Amino acid sequence: MSRCLQLAKNGLGNTYPNPMVGSVIVCDDIIIGEGWHQKAGQPHAEVNAVNSVKKTELLKKSTIYVSLEPCSHYGKTPPCSDLIIAKGIKKVIIGTVDPFAEVAGRGIKKLLDAGCEVLVGVLEKECQNLNKRFFTFHQKKRPYVILKWAESLDGFIAPETESRNKKKPVWITNKTSQQLVHKWRAEEQSILVGTNTVKADNPSLTTRDWAGDSPTRIIIDRNLSLSKEATVFDQKAPTLILTALEVENKNNLKFSKVDFNQNLPSQICEILYSEGLQSVIIEGGAQTLQSFINEKLWDEARVFKGNLIFNSGIKAPVLTAIQNSESTTINGDTLTLYSSIND
Repeated sequence: MSRCLQLAKNGLGNTYPNPMVGSVIVCDDIIIGEGWHQKAGQPHAEVNAVNSVKKTELLKKSTIYVSLEPCSHYGKTPPCSDLIIAKGIKKVIIGTVDPFAEVAGRGIKKLLDAGCEVLVGVLEKECQNLNKRFFTFHQKKRPYVILKWAESLDGFIAPETESRNKKKPVWITNKTSQQLVHKWRAEEQSILVGTNTVKADNPSLTTRDWAGDSPTRIIIDRNLSLSKEATVFDQKAPTLILTALEVENKNNLKFSKVDFNQNLPSQICEILYSEGLQSVIIEGGAQTLQSFINEKLWDEARVFKGNLIFNSGIKAPVLTAIQNSESTTINGDTLTLYSSIND
């Protein structure tokens, strides 16, 4: 099962809206086939594992390991449970049950009804954590929320406004850390910033320093006060504007009306869920980040601390409800990863 997890991670950022899944086929204690789900719409892990077996006659006396319950429904591909049954594989080891309503135990039942021996729950927590975005989306009906910011040694995310060049970001972290952020963007489905961040930094919010698709850009712009010349409106990536106004969608720009007098983080999560976005990176600014923290709507936080000292400016958000944390250094920057205890 550990090998299944290793294989599954190869699909990070490429399988949405599907989960990452790895599969290994073993015969007489020897791996004879393995595969992972590489991209949505393409064959699932079990199919790739079966297709990699050179001596197909061995399948009938083999055991198939899979990190997530084999699907039982017809989507863009046929059910993997049917394939396992058709190939005569009689023993199936499953990491965890699929939370998706179309599966949710049906694949296991189909295998059992066909006479297969099925064992469920091997490295279950690890298998669920692998697909934390997928599980959060289907179980909590909201995206997996990642908070991200960089702060100075003295706890500011930006210097005083007067000292900032207009529409030029003040970099707190080094180039390596900045590239890592672009890697993260390629792994998630959406990224969100507020009006002030766009006005101050004019970010692109794309993966220009890393291979991979850019996430959907989510921009909070209550009164549509942002300049149409801002980079986030360049239509190079799908962009969703959250506003108090009624606006028609156009090309790669979509508008969604929200009530700014009500709980904004909850509304945002509802909208992103309705858009099918399983994860979101909240990149700022401080007010936007703190609003998600205060509403207990975050799952993990990724906080960089650079070597600059600002003395004054915009204070960094204050995390609460922290379950645990882990720190590492990146060429002099300190990156701390926090996980939330929020239900």
